[in-house]
Amino acid sequence: MLQRAMAQGPARQTRIAYAIDPRFPGGTSSAVAAELGAVAGMASVRVHPVHSRMFRDRPVSPRLAECLASLGIALAAEGETIRGDLVILHNPACLKFQDQAGFQIIARHLVVVTHENFLRPGDAPSFDVAKCLGQIDRASLCARKSLAPISAVNRASIQSWARTNDLPAGWDLLPEDWFNICDAPLRPATDRPRDRRGRHSRPGLEKFPPLRDLELCFPAHAESNVILGADLLMRLPELPTHWRLYPFGGLDLSRYFEMIDFLPYFTSPMWRESYGRVLAEGVAAGKVVLSDPQTAMTFQGAVVATTPAGVDGIIARMIADPGLYRAQVAEGQEIIARHGAGQFRALLERLFPDLFPTRLERVS
Repeated sequence: MLQRAMAQGPARQTRIAYAIDPRFPGGTSSAVAAELGAVAGMASVRVHPVHSRMFRDRPVSPRLAECLASLGIALAAEGETIRGDLVILHNPACLKFQDQAGFQIIARHLVVVTHENFLRPGDAPSFDVAKCLGQIDRASLCARKSLAPISAVNRASIQSWARTNDLPAGWDLLPEDWFNICDAPLRPATDRPRDRRGRHSRPGLEKFPPLRDLELCFPAHAESNVILGADLLMRLPELPTHWRLYPFGGLDLSRYFEMIDFLPYFTSPMWRESYGRVLAEGVAAGKVVLSDPQTAMTFQGAVVATTPAGVDGIIARMIADPGLYRAQVAEGQEIIARHGAGQFRALLERLFPDLFPTRLERVS
């Protein structure tokens, strides 16, 4: 028979503590903000600032600050011990420029969400993983410690790294990916796509392909080419006059998406996105997004796999046949919608059944 619903839930509310450098720009802070919004209703949440040396003089991410204010969550005092049934530390790569963590963690279960791939293309280390995990190890007293990959590509990089580098004793790899929540509203595709191209990312050499590939993706014959986050490009002495360049944060994203129909996104050949939140945002905004096959693989068909040389042909076909454009956007948005807040809460219940018991108990 079915026991009556446990209306009051668990006897004591699960305590979740987040450890994050709140100054992370771009995708990390946006991912954490979306995650906090999903988790706040199912646990007692506390957010601890980890002031790493990576972002010494930067302010708190505006996206994260806005989220914390809307949820009524204040950052804990710096140096306060991080305690919880579940402690979630986002992006251990932020510790790569220091030797001591600068915090203490006491938890039943510590989860370290690996936003950065452990290996670059060609299997070169992305950062000193052992150094960063060692700092966390020495600063933690936990019953269990897990790494949480954010995508299949990210998971493969961790597994490849672990084949030649031993994980510290007591660590394991969670069986499911800690996916980015895609909470942006889904916008309809245009009925008449035009050759209006754009890309956006935080500034950084690793985020941009060679100039010859940028020129293939954003050619003079396109109606318009909008590059947001082009701080480094803007410093070069000579640039194509048909590029409209904006610094990081120089355009509101809603305005940016109004200016484009296609989003070709490629990075340095020596670096690969572990997820690529900007690609998911482009699909949600009703745009066709194109990227390299390895990056597109993460999105299971929501992103068109191609090369910089192949971008022109795909755009030309979709402009000639708008039905192809609309079908690609519709399929992409269906895939992106599988990564919503509700699906993330269900993921937590599967991964941590002892912390998030189901509302109904089945008994014989």
